[in-house]
Order: sequence, then C-alpha cells, then structure tokens
Amino acid sequence: MIKSMTGFGRAIYENEGREYLIEIKSVNNRFSDVNIKMPRTLNYLEEKLKKEILNSVSRGKVDLYITFNNNSDRGKTIKLNTEIAKKYINELKKLSKETEIIDNINIMDISKFPDILNIRIEEDSEEIIEKELMIALNEAIKSFIDMREKEGNKIKIDLENRIKLISDKIEQISNISTGLVEEYIVKLETRIKQLLKTDVVDQTRLAQEVVIYSDKCSVEEEITRLKSHITQFLNLVNENIAVGKKLDFLVQEMNRETNTIGSKANNLEITNLVVDIKTELENIREQVQNIE
Repeated sequence: MIKSMTGFGRAIYENEGREYLIEIKSVNNRFSDVNIKMPRTLNYLEEKLKKEILNSVSRGKVDLYITFNNNSDRGKTIKLNTEIAKKYINELKKLSKETEIIDNINIMDISKFPDILNIRIEEDSEEIIEKELMIALNEAIKSFIDMREKEGNKIKIDLENRIKLISDKIEQISNISTGLVEEYIVKLETRIKQLLKTDVVDQTRLAQEVVIYSDKCSVEEEITRLKSHITQFLNLVNENIAVGKKLDFLVQEMNRETNTIGSKANNLEITNLVVDIKTELENIREQVQNIE
C-alpha cells in the first residue's frame, strides 16, 4: 500500500509520575529529514529516536516533538555546584563593600542562582526512561503511519481512476490513428486527380507517398510505450514500498510520449484527446508529489 508523505501521530504515556507526550507530523520532501525537539535531559536519545523513525519512514520532512515531565524522585540526585556558589558569594561581598550595603547573604538566596543546584538522572534511571519513551514513541509512530496509509489509499484510488481515463483516451487515439492512412490515401488520390485532371494515378508514386506519410504520422510505438507505462504505474501503486520517485519518473515518460503523439498526429480529434491526457497527467503528477 502506498503512503502519503503527510501525516500526524500523537501518544501519551504515564508511569510512576513520569509523563511522556509525543507528537509526530510530516510534510512532503524529496528526501528523508527528521527534526527532533525535546528536553535537554533526553538529548542522549536523539540518534536512537531518529533511527526508530527512519525504520518506518523512507521519505518526507518529519518533525518530532517530545514533552517530558518527571515528577518521580526515582534515580534523581541533586548536585550542589560549590565552586560556583563561592564565586557568587565573593562577588556579592565585594558589591556589599563597594556600595556600603549591609552584607546579609542567605544560603537559600544563593541556591536560587543559576547553575547552583542541578538535578541529574542516574544511569540506571536513564534506561527506564528510554524504555518508557520508546513505548510512547512506537504508539505515536503507529498512529502516524496509520494516517499516512489512509491518506495514501485515497490517493491510490484517485490515481487509478485518472489512469483509467487516460487508458480509455489512448484506445480512442489508437482507433482514430488506424484510419488516418486510409483517409490520407483517399484525399491524396483525389487531390492528384484534381491537379492533373486525369483519372489515371501512378500507383507506385502514390504508394511511396503513403509510406512516407505513414512513417511520419504513425503513433503505434508511442501508444505501445504508454500502455507499458500504465501497466507499470498500476503495479507500483499496489506495492508496499516507497514508490513516489518511480511514479514521478513514469509520469514524466508518459507525458513525453503524449507530446510526441500530439506532434505527429495531424488530426483534430487526436489533438483534443492529447490535451485531455496531458491535463490528467498534470493532476497525477501533483498527486504523486505527496507519495512517499
């Protein structure tokens, strides 16, 4: 099943006072690009998180947002930065002396200064947090992929309908082009008789002109290639791998063959059908840009 590159997933997990909120969203991109926004305390997990996402996503710009509230005291240690605290005290004493303000330094006030007290998570607790975070992440990814698959299925149905319209118009072109040579023979023979004012036509010369015209206006090769591209296209939209780039290439090839038919066929009906096909191909190309 093809997947859309647009998707959103969300998950919440709580355990023993630890709360995890994860949101994943993605938009179109030529390549795979994962950006993660999370608390600094979880930075050590960044590469693992990226790998976990890339196992499920082949293409698209993915943004991962993580909110982590740790209300548990398990595995936490409070570290007092004594050296920084002493520097704060010394500077405050200097300020007191220079300004003649009463030196009334309180330890509780010092503890509120930046970098004085630091809460650290012990190594064994990091493993617990990683395990719990992965539970939340996998749940969010599941929701995220489910949305991409549902959107991809809608795109698939639309593409198949448009390809069916193109296939029908190609058959019409094939039927019309079959009678072009016979039509040309009648017109050419009639024109020769009018110009030469005779009912006798050099059949050898006529045959040569017909062969030249047939070669110039024949679109059978292009039609054959278009049908082949259509078959490949329909096979790809039923694959379970990332096929967006392959589909985009096929659309380009189909467009090229259609342009060739339009330049070869000297017929108004075929020209109109070519315009219709190109319109559908442009709609398909826009849809394909959304496929992983």
